[in-house]
Amino acid sequence: MGGVTSSVAARLAFFPPSPPSYELVRDAATGLTMLNRFPHRENVEVMTLQTRRGNEIVAVYVRNPMASSTLLYSHGNAADLGQMYELFVELAIHLRVNLMGYDYSGYGQSSGKPSEQNTYADIEAAYKCLEENYGAKEEDIILYGQSVGSGPTLELAARLPRLRAVVLHSPILSGVRVMYPVKRTYWFDIYKNIDKIPFVNCPVLVIHGTADEVVDCSHGKQLWELCKEKYEPLWLKGGNHCNLELFPEYIRHLKKFINTVEKSPSQRNIWRKSMDQFEPSRRSTDCFEPSRRSFDYREKPRYITEKGKNNDYRSGNLEKVEKLRISFDRLDKSRRSVDCLEKSRRNTDTMERARKSVDRLDRIWAGRKPSH
Repeated sequence: MGGVTSSVAARLAFFPPSPPSYELVRDAATGLTMLNRFPHRENVEVMTLQTRRGNEIVAVYVRNPMASSTLLYSHGNAADLGQMYELFVELAIHLRVNLMGYDYSGYGQSSGKPSEQNTYADIEAAYKCLEENYGAKEEDIILYGQSVGSGPTLELAARLPRLRAVVLHSPILSGVRVMYPVKRTYWFDIYKNIDKIPFVNCPVLVIHGTADEVVDCSHGKQLWELCKEKYEPLWLKGGNHCNLELFPEYIRHLKKFINTVEKSPSQRNIWRKSMDQFEPSRRSTDCFEPSRRSFDYREKPRYITEKGKNNDYRSGNLEKVEKLRISFDRLDKSRRSVDCLEKSRRNTDTMERARKSVDRLDRIWAGRKPSH
Protein backbone atom coordinates (compact mmCIF):
# COMPACT_ATOMS: atom_id res chain seq x y z
CA MET A 1 0.00 0.00 0.00
CA GLY A 2 2.92 2.34 0.65
CA GLY A 3 3.72 2.55 -3.06
CA VAL A 4 0.12 3.33 -3.96
CA THR A 5 -0.05 6.00 -1.28
CA SER A 6 3.15 7.64 -2.47
CA SER A 7 1.92 7.59 -6.07
CA VAL A 8 -1.35 9.31 -5.21
CA ALA A 9 0.43 11.84 -2.99
CA ALA A 10 2.87 12.71 -5.76
CA ARG A 11 0.08 13.21 -8.30
CA LEU A 12 -1.96 15.48 -6.05
CA ALA A 13 0.66 17.38 -4.09
CA PHE A 14 3.80 17.92 -6.15
CA PHE A 15 4.10 19.91 -9.36
CA PRO A 16 7.73 21.02 -9.75
CA PRO A 17 8.16 23.54 -12.58
CA SER A 18 9.21 21.73 -15.72
CA PRO A 19 11.66 22.67 -16.97
CA PRO A 20 13.21 24.18 -13.83
CA SER A 21 13.30 27.97 -13.86
CA TYR A 22 17.05 28.11 -13.20
CA GLU A 23 20.37 26.34 -13.58
CA LEU A 24 23.34 26.28 -11.24
CA VAL A 25 26.49 27.91 -12.57
CA ARG A 26 29.93 28.35 -11.04
CA ASP A 27 31.66 31.70 -11.40
CA ALA A 28 35.09 31.09 -12.92
CA ALA A 29 36.70 34.02 -11.11
CA THR A 30 35.36 33.44 -7.60
CA GLY A 31 34.39 29.78 -7.66
CA LEU A 32 31.01 30.69 -6.19
CA THR A 33 27.84 28.83 -7.09
CA MET A 34 25.03 31.03 -8.45
CA LEU A 35 21.61 30.79 -10.05
CA ASN A 36 22.13 31.55 -13.73
CA ARG A 37 19.23 34.02 -13.87
CA PHE A 38 20.63 36.40 -11.27
CA PRO A 39 23.86 38.36 -10.80
CA HIS A 40 25.98 37.67 -7.76
CA ARG A 41 24.99 39.51 -4.58
CA GLU A 42 27.43 39.90 -1.72
CA ASN A 43 24.77 38.97 0.84
CA VAL A 44 23.40 35.90 -0.98
CA GLU A 45 24.91 32.43 -0.93
CA VAL A 46 23.80 29.50 -3.08
CA MET A 47 24.71 26.01 -1.94
CA THR A 48 23.82 22.33 -2.17
CA LEU A 49 22.97 20.25 0.90
CA GLN A 50 22.91 16.49 1.47
CA THR A 51 19.77 15.04 3.05
CA ARG A 52 19.51 11.95 5.24
CA ARG A 53 17.62 10.24 2.42
CA GLY A 54 20.54 10.60 0.04
CA ASN A 55 19.33 13.52 -2.07
CA GLU A 56 21.20 16.73 -2.82
CA ILE A 57 19.04 19.84 -2.56
CA VAL A 58 19.71 23.43 -3.55
CA ALA A 59 19.40 26.19 -0.94
CA VAL A 60 19.75 29.97 -0.91
CA TYR A 61 20.83 31.98 2.15
CA VAL A 62 20.17 35.74 2.24
CA ARG A 63 22.06 37.60 4.95
CA ASN A 64 20.86 40.81 6.61
CA PRO A 65 23.46 42.46 8.89
CA MET A 66 20.65 43.97 11.00
CA ALA A 67 18.93 40.63 11.62
CA SER A 68 18.34 38.98 14.98
CA SER A 69 16.10 36.25 13.55
CA THR A 70 16.47 33.75 10.73
CA LEU A 71 13.50 32.76 8.56
CA LEU A 72 13.48 29.21 7.12
CA TYR A 73 11.04 29.38 4.19
CA SER A 74 9.31 26.30 2.72
CA HIS A 75 7.70 27.33 -0.57
CA GLY A 76 4.57 26.07 -2.30
CA ASN A 77 4.18 23.05 -4.52
CA ALA A 78 4.61 24.55 -7.99
CA ALA A 79 7.54 26.90 -7.40
CA ASP A 80 11.30 26.62 -7.31
CA LEU A 81 14.13 28.85 -6.12
CA GLY A 82 14.45 30.66 -9.43
CA GLN A 83 10.89 31.92 -9.03
CA MET A 84 11.22 32.69 -5.31
CA TYR A 85 14.66 34.32 -5.34
CA GLU A 86 13.64 37.97 -5.67
CA LEU A 87 10.89 37.63 -3.08
CA PHE A 88 13.38 36.10 -0.64
CA VAL A 89 15.77 39.02 -1.10
CA GLU A 90 13.00 41.55 -0.54
CA LEU A 91 11.61 39.79 2.53
CA ALA A 92 15.07 39.67 4.09
CA ILE A 93 15.43 43.42 3.56
CA HIS A 94 12.01 44.57 4.75
CA LEU A 95 11.62 42.13 7.64
CA ARG A 96 15.25 42.56 8.74
CA VAL A 97 15.85 38.84 8.91
CA ASN A 98 18.32 36.36 7.54
CA LEU A 99 16.42 34.03 5.23
CA MET A 100 17.07 30.53 3.93
CA GLY A 101 14.93 29.04 1.19
CA TYR A 102 15.42 25.60 -0.34
CA ASP A 103 14.10 23.43 -3.14
CA TYR A 104 12.46 20.14 -2.26
CA SER A 105 13.90 16.93 -3.68
CA GLY A 106 12.96 16.78 -7.36
CA TYR A 107 12.43 20.55 -7.57
CA GLY A 108 14.66 22.95 -9.46
CA GLN A 109 18.16 21.46 -9.53
CA SER A 110 17.63 19.30 -6.42
CA SER A 111 18.09 15.59 -7.02
CA GLY A 112 15.62 12.81 -6.21
CA LYS A 113 11.84 12.74 -6.48
CA PRO A 114 9.23 14.76 -4.57
CA SER A 115 7.57 12.92 -1.70
CA GLU A 116 6.22 13.73 1.74
CA GLN A 117 9.09 11.96 3.51
CA ASN A 118 11.68 13.59 1.27
CA THR A 119 10.36 17.07 2.13
CA TYR A 120 10.80 16.23 5.82
CA ALA A 121 14.42 15.26 5.17
CA ASP A 122 14.87 18.38 3.03
CA ILE A 123 13.80 20.84 5.73
CA GLU A 124 15.93 18.99 8.29
CA ALA A 125 18.98 19.45 6.06
CA ALA A 126 18.26 23.17 5.69
CA TYR A 127 17.75 23.57 9.44
CA LYS A 128 20.98 21.67 10.17
CA CYS A 129 22.83 23.97 7.78
CA LEU A 130 21.54 27.04 9.61
CA GLU A 131 22.79 25.66 12.91
CA GLU A 132 26.15 24.33 11.78
CA ASN A 133 27.17 26.73 9.02
CA TYR A 134 25.61 29.99 10.15
CA GLY A 135 25.47 29.60 13.92
CA ALA A 136 21.70 30.07 14.12
CA LYS A 137 20.13 28.94 17.38
CA GLU A 138 16.78 27.22 17.65
CA GLU A 139 15.33 30.08 19.68
CA ASP A 140 16.25 32.57 16.91
CA ILE A 141 14.68 30.62 14.02
CA ILE A 142 11.24 31.30 12.53
CA LEU A 143 9.78 28.58 10.32
CA TYR A 144 7.66 29.83 7.41
CA GLY A 145 5.47 27.39 5.47
CA GLN A 146 3.40 28.32 2.45
CA SER A 147 0.54 26.03 1.38
CA VAL A 148 2.09 22.56 0.95
CA GLY A 149 5.18 24.00 2.64
CA SER A 150 3.13 24.08 5.84
CA GLY A 151 3.60 20.28 5.91
CA PRO A 152 7.38 20.12 6.42
CA THR A 153 7.18 23.30 8.51
CA LEU A 154 4.82 21.80 11.10
CA GLU A 155 6.56 18.41 11.03
CA LEU A 156 9.77 20.13 12.15
CA ALA A 157 8.12 22.69 14.44
CA ALA A 158 6.38 19.96 16.45
CA ARG A 159 9.82 18.54 17.32
CA LEU A 160 11.55 21.82 18.23
CA PRO A 161 10.25 23.15 21.57
CA ARG A 162 12.35 26.34 21.64
CA LEU A 163 11.60 27.80 18.22
CA ARG A 164 11.10 31.55 18.07
CA ALA A 165 7.95 31.36 15.94
CA VAL A 166 6.04 29.78 13.04
CA VAL A 167 4.27 31.46 10.12
CA LEU A 168 1.63 29.51 8.19
CA HIS A 169 0.74 31.09 4.84
CA SER A 170 -2.40 29.62 3.21
CA PRO A 171 -1.80 26.36 5.10
CA ILE A 172 -3.54 23.03 4.63
CA LEU A 173 -5.16 20.88 7.33
CA SER A 174 -3.98 17.80 5.42
CA GLY A 175 -3.68 16.67 1.84
CA VAL A 176 -6.94 14.75 1.69
CA ARG A 177 -8.85 17.53 3.45
CA VAL A 178 -8.02 19.89 0.60
CA MET A 179 -10.01 17.59 -1.68
CA TYR A 180 -12.65 16.15 0.62
CA PRO A 181 -14.33 17.56 3.78
CA VAL A 182 -13.43 14.48 5.83
CA LYS A 183 -13.79 14.50 9.62
CA ARG A 184 -10.99 12.06 10.44
CA THR A 185 -7.42 11.40 9.34
CA TYR A 186 -7.07 8.54 6.87
CA TRP A 187 -4.11 6.18 6.82
CA PHE A 188 -3.14 7.30 3.32
CA ASP A 189 -3.37 11.04 4.05
CA ILE A 190 -0.31 13.27 3.71
CA TYR A 191 0.85 16.31 5.68
CA LYS A 192 -1.41 15.72 8.67
CA ASN A 193 -1.02 19.28 9.96
CA ILE A 194 -4.28 19.12 11.91
CA ASP A 195 -2.74 16.45 14.15
CA LYS A 196 0.63 18.20 14.55
CA ILE A 197 -0.29 21.83 15.26
CA PRO A 198 -1.23 21.14 18.94
CA PHE A 199 2.38 20.08 19.58
CA VAL A 200 3.88 23.39 18.43
CA ASN A 201 4.94 25.38 21.50
CA CYS A 202 5.95 28.71 19.96
CA PRO A 203 3.83 31.66 18.76
CA VAL A 204 2.05 30.94 15.46
CA LEU A 205 0.86 33.47 12.88
CA VAL A 206 -1.69 32.26 10.33
CA ILE A 207 -2.23 34.19 7.07
CA HIS A 208 -5.01 33.21 4.67
CA GLY A 209 -7.08 34.81 1.94
CA THR A 210 -10.86 34.70 2.31
CA ALA A 211 -11.33 34.12 -1.44
CA ASP A 212 -8.85 31.24 -1.68
CA GLU A 213 -10.30 28.75 -4.17
CA VAL A 214 -7.45 26.25 -3.80
CA VAL A 215 -7.18 25.83 -0.02
CA ASP A 216 -10.33 27.12 1.66
CA CYS A 217 -9.87 29.75 4.36
CA SER A 218 -11.42 27.33 6.85
CA HIS A 219 -8.12 25.40 6.82
CA GLY A 220 -6.26 28.38 8.21
CA LYS A 221 -9.01 29.11 10.72
CA GLN A 222 -9.06 25.59 12.14
CA LEU A 223 -5.28 25.45 12.44
CA TRP A 224 -5.28 28.82 14.23
CA GLU A 225 -7.92 27.59 16.67
CA LEU A 226 -5.75 24.55 17.49
CA CYS A 227 -2.61 26.61 18.20
CA LYS A 228 -1.21 26.67 21.72
CA GLU A 229 0.24 30.17 21.33
CA LYS A 230 -2.05 32.10 19.04
CA TYR A 231 -0.99 35.36 17.49
CA GLU A 232 -3.54 37.66 15.89
CA PRO A 233 -4.24 36.01 12.51
CA LEU A 234 -4.41 37.83 9.21
CA TRP A 235 -7.49 37.04 7.16
CA LEU A 236 -7.03 38.98 3.93
CA LYS A 237 -10.45 39.85 2.53
CA GLY A 238 -10.59 38.99 -1.15
CA GLY A 239 -7.14 37.41 -1.11
CA ASN A 240 -6.69 34.26 -3.17
CA HIS A 241 -4.07 31.53 -3.03
CA CYS A 242 -1.32 33.29 -4.96
CA ASN A 243 -1.51 37.02 -4.32
CA LEU A 244 -1.35 37.62 -0.57
CA GLU A 245 2.05 39.30 -0.77
CA LEU A 246 0.47 42.07 -2.82
CA PHE A 247 -1.76 43.24 0.03
CA PRO A 248 -0.20 46.06 2.07
CA GLU A 249 -1.43 44.35 5.26
CA TYR A 250 0.72 41.31 4.49
CA ILE A 251 4.16 42.83 5.00
CA ARG A 252 2.89 45.16 7.73
CA HIS A 253 1.36 42.37 9.83
CA LEU A 254 4.29 40.02 9.24
CA LYS A 255 6.75 42.70 10.30
CA LYS A 256 4.72 43.42 13.43
CA PHE A 257 4.70 39.72 14.30
CA ILE A 258 8.45 39.36 13.92
CA ASN A 259 9.09 42.49 15.97
CA THR A 260 6.83 41.06 18.70
CA VAL A 261 8.42 37.62 18.93
CA GLU A 262 11.87 39.22 19.00
CA LYS A 263 11.01 41.05 22.21
CA SER A 264 11.91 39.83 25.69
CA PRO A 265 9.56 37.33 27.40
CA SER A 266 8.15 40.02 29.69
CA GLN A 267 7.27 42.24 26.74
CA ARG A 268 5.74 39.30 24.88
CA ASN A 269 3.39 38.72 27.79
CA ILE A 270 1.64 41.93 26.82
CA TRP A 271 0.46 40.56 23.47
CA ARG A 272 -0.44 37.24 25.11
CA LYS A 273 -2.83 39.09 27.41
CA SER A 274 -4.26 40.99 24.45
CA MET A 275 -4.80 37.68 22.65
CA ASP A 276 -6.83 36.40 25.60
CA GLN A 277 -9.26 39.24 24.92
CA PHE A 278 -8.96 38.91 21.16
CA GLU A 279 -9.61 35.18 20.85
CA PRO A 280 -13.34 35.01 21.74
CA SER A 281 -14.24 37.64 19.17
CA ARG A 282 -12.21 35.82 16.53
CA ARG A 283 -14.24 32.67 16.96
CA SER A 284 -16.97 34.27 14.92
CA THR A 285 -16.95 33.46 11.24
CA ASP A 286 -17.57 37.00 10.07
CA CYS A 287 -14.31 37.13 8.15
CA PHE A 288 -15.00 33.87 6.36
CA GLU A 289 -17.10 33.31 3.33
CA PRO A 290 -19.92 30.77 3.55
CA SER A 291 -18.84 27.20 2.86
CA ARG A 292 -18.67 26.64 -0.84
CA ARG A 293 -20.63 23.96 -2.59
CA SER A 294 -17.41 22.98 -4.28
CA PHE A 295 -16.52 21.18 -1.05
CA ASP A 296 -18.25 18.23 -2.67
CA TYR A 297 -15.08 17.46 -4.56
CA ARG A 298 -16.44 14.35 -6.19
CA GLU A 299 -18.72 16.72 -8.09
CA LYS A 300 -16.18 19.48 -8.60
CA PRO A 301 -12.65 18.35 -7.62
CA ARG A 302 -10.22 20.73 -5.99
CA TYR A 303 -6.55 19.94 -5.94
CA ILE A 304 -3.75 21.12 -3.71
CA THR A 305 -2.44 23.13 -6.61
CA GLU A 306 -3.86 26.34 -8.06
CA LYS A 307 -5.79 26.15 -11.31
CA GLY A 308 -3.78 28.90 -12.88
CA LYS A 309 -6.36 31.66 -13.06
CA ASN A 310 -5.18 33.88 -10.22
CA ASN A 311 -2.91 36.23 -12.11
CA ASP A 312 -4.92 39.39 -11.46
CA TYR A 313 -2.10 41.17 -9.67
CA ARG A 314 -2.28 44.86 -9.15
CA SER A 315 0.91 46.83 -9.59
CA GLY A 316 -0.44 49.58 -7.39
CA ASN A 317 -0.26 47.32 -4.37
CA LEU A 318 3.47 46.81 -4.79
CA GLU A 319 4.22 50.37 -3.73
CA LYS A 320 2.10 49.92 -0.64
CA VAL A 321 3.97 46.80 0.51
CA GLU A 322 6.69 48.85 2.23
CA LYS A 323 7.91 49.95 -1.23
CA LEU A 324 8.70 46.37 -2.12
CA ARG A 325 11.08 46.70 -5.06
CA ILE A 326 9.84 43.80 -7.10
CA SER A 327 8.41 44.99 -10.41
CA PHE A 328 4.97 43.85 -11.49
CA ASP A 329 6.31 41.77 -14.35
CA ARG A 330 8.88 39.94 -12.24
CA LEU A 331 6.56 39.40 -9.31
CA ASP A 332 3.83 38.13 -11.59
CA LYS A 333 6.21 35.52 -12.98
CA SER A 334 7.50 34.38 -9.59
CA ARG A 335 4.30 34.52 -7.55
CA ARG A 336 2.19 33.04 -10.32
CA SER A 337 4.10 29.83 -9.73
CA VAL A 338 3.54 29.65 -5.99
CA ASP A 339 1.06 26.80 -5.68
CA CYS A 340 -0.27 27.60 -9.19
CA LEU A 341 0.03 24.96 -11.89
CA GLU A 342 1.75 25.94 -15.08
CA LYS A 343 -0.62 25.39 -17.98
CA SER A 344 1.57 22.65 -19.33
CA ARG A 345 1.14 20.73 -16.07
CA ARG A 346 -2.65 20.99 -15.99
CA ASN A 347 -3.95 18.33 -18.33
CA THR A 348 -7.34 16.93 -17.49
CA ASP A 349 -6.41 13.27 -17.90
CA THR A 350 -3.72 13.40 -15.21
CA MET A 351 -6.02 15.05 -12.67
CA GLU A 352 -8.86 12.64 -13.41
CA ARG A 353 -6.58 9.63 -12.87
CA ALA A 354 -5.41 11.14 -9.56
CA ARG A 355 -8.99 11.68 -8.40
CA LYS A 356 -9.93 8.10 -9.28
CA SER A 357 -6.88 6.86 -7.35
CA VAL A 358 -8.13 8.57 -4.20
CA ASP A 359 -11.62 7.15 -4.75
CA ARG A 360 -10.09 3.66 -4.96
CA LEU A 361 -8.18 4.27 -1.76
CA ASP A 362 -11.42 5.28 -0.04
CA ARG A 363 -12.97 1.98 -1.07
CA ILE A 364 -9.85 0.07 0.04
CA TRP A 365 -9.98 1.76 3.42
CA ALA A 366 -13.69 1.03 3.80
CA GLY A 367 -13.06 -2.64 3.05
CA ARG A 368 -10.27 -2.90 5.61
CA LYS A 369 -12.47 -1.48 8.43
CA PRO A 370 -9.51 -0.43 10.59
CA SER A 371 -9.95 -0.22 14.33
CA HIS A 372 -10.20 3.25 15.91
